[in-house]
This record gives sequence, C-alpha cells and structure tokens, in this order.
Amino acid sequence: MLTLDQLRHACGSTAWVRLMQGMPRDANPHAAADAAFDRLTDNDWLEAFRAHPRIGDNPERHREQAQVADAEAAIRRELAELNRRYAERFGHIFITCATGKSAETMLAELRTRLNHDPATELHTAAAEQRRITHLRLDQILDQLPR
Repeated sequence: MLTLDQLRHACGSTAWVRLMQGMPRDANPHAAADAAFDRLTDNDWLEAFRAHPRIGDNPERHREQAQVADAEAAIRRELAELNRRYAERFGHIFITCATGKSAETMLAELRTRLNHDPATELHTAAAEQRRITHLRLDQILDQLPR
C-alpha cells in the first residue's frame, strides 16, 4: 500500500488521493489510479494542476523539466510569455508530461494548445496529468522493497 505522502506526490488532487486510499490493498496501482481518475471532477483536475510547477520555472529543481534549463534564452523567454498567456486564457498552468521532451518540443506543444477551446484543453491537460501520475507511480513502485 502506498503512503499518503507517496500518493500526494503522485497526484495533487485530494479527491484522487482519497479514492486511492479506498482501493483494495491488492489492487493494481495503475488500474486503481485510472479508476480514481475516472471519478474526478473538473475542480479535482484543477487542484491537481496547481500542484505542478510552471514549465520553465526553476527547471534545475524539477527533474522532469531538466531540458528547459539548457535551452536557449530566447526559448525560455517565449516559454515564460506563452505560459503567462495560457494561464490567462485557461485559468490554470500549462500541464504536459515533460519527461524526455526538449524545451523546443514543449514550446511547440504550448503554441498548439493555446488554440484549443477551454473544454478541449481541460481534457488534454487531464490526459497529461494521468501520464505524469503514472510515471510518478512507476518511480515510487520501483523504490519499494520487493
């Protein structure tokens, strides 16, 4: 069974954590995570998004965003500006599963997603949150004693 801190690290939604705590002890963590995700409201997703750093903010502190720290200054500036515009447009930060993505790839994704309507973007961001959570669950599970 995962601890409360591990669950909170995996996903910042209080409802998701509570649902995960209610899963049977022998449940597959990834299947349980998806079952919990399927029960979240828009507000639950927004709470999960708030637990993330903005892409490009202190990338040296956030392993998933490591490639942003090495990006050219012009790319980092554009990321910052488009992050600001995104937050104004959608009311939450830009969420992407940054692991393995270059700063240029994240910037291109951000440009594209700025053109989404709010409902489409919330759905897209939620799908990215799922990916992030599954990666974090894998990291946590890999550290557990066998």
